[in-house]
Amino acid sequence: MKRLLALACAAFLLTACGNGAAAGGGADPEKKTIRIAYQAFPSGDLIVKNQGLLEKALPDYQITWTKFDSGASINTAFVAKSVDIAAIGSSPVARGLSAPLNIPYQVAFVLDVAGDNEALVARTGSGVTDVASLRGKKVATPFASTAHYSLLAALDQAGVKESELTIVDLEPQDILAAWTRGDLDAAYSWLPSLDELKKTGQVLITSRELAAGGKPTLDLGVVSTAFAEAHPEAVDAWRKVQAQALDVIATDPDAAAKAVGTELNLAPDEAKKQLSQGVFLKPADISSPQWLGTEGNVGKIADNLLSAAEFLKSQQKIDAVPTADQVKKSIYVKGLPGALG
Repeated sequence: MKRLLALACAAFLLTACGNGAAAGGGADPEKKTIRIAYQAFPSGDLIVKNQGLLEKALPDYQITWTKFDSGASINTAFVAKSVDIAAIGSSPVARGLSAPLNIPYQVAFVLDVAGDNEALVARTGSGVTDVASLRGKKVATPFASTAHYSLLAALDQAGVKESELTIVDLEPQDILAAWTRGDLDAAYSWLPSLDELKKTGQVLITSRELAAGGKPTLDLGVVSTAFAEAHPEAVDAWRKVQAQALDVIATDPDAAAKAVGTELNLAPDEAKKQLSQGVFLKPADISSPQWLGTEGNVGKIADNLLSAAEFLKSQQKIDAVPTADQVKKSIYVKGLPGALG
């Protein structure tokens, strides 16, 4: 717990400075603020950022975007109360809703369902040919991420104990550096770095396959409960532009690829290829019983998060699992489906 508090303090200092720098200078003190945490993976969230959709929808707000490398660091920023809205994986959210974190935030959108855009890759020459042969090997993944959750699920499925291999905590860019040096035998990561790993490695299992086996992972949009209560109209605007971005991905893949490619420093063709590896819902599906649901009828995403928390508890990654009622209250369904536009 001391380590958690230390991390929270550090995140507060660093993240607050980052937001201050982004909003400083020409920032209008009369405007309300929204502090958004984003991650560099192909999604509609990058389209919203690139095209300034939220800024156009909320001209009375000062909006800052801060890049984070993983859900773990975003959770730490929420603990420090330095983030209002974030793009974060379902496994970190399950951790965030569980003890000891107990973060007061709510799931307000489904950005994507992990497919082939997250995978476990073995380095060529490592001698690893399947998940079972990871015993005695060194594997990297960002701890407390959807990739970490999927790695544990893959090991569990193959009957491999975590203690039978060495798992190291590295962010995607650090994984690439260690991979290039030959320090790793395998890694579970996501796009865009995943494509680099594939160039000199073999895919052992993807998140799409694990989802089919009962361990799905998602990229979610979450909002702090305090912000949602104080600015429900801003949350509605944010959900609407996220839904608009999903429409762009579905109906204008060239425009989607151009925006995402700009944010990830990729050629449009490469960005389009990476977007094709994810699973993006239709806006109308977000409020279906399968996902968020509606007021008075929370969807199955609550079951997904509860199941993830139970698995994390079995792996001794959290102290306690939240109750089903607590998880349902963490799904922001106010105004659905109408609030999606």
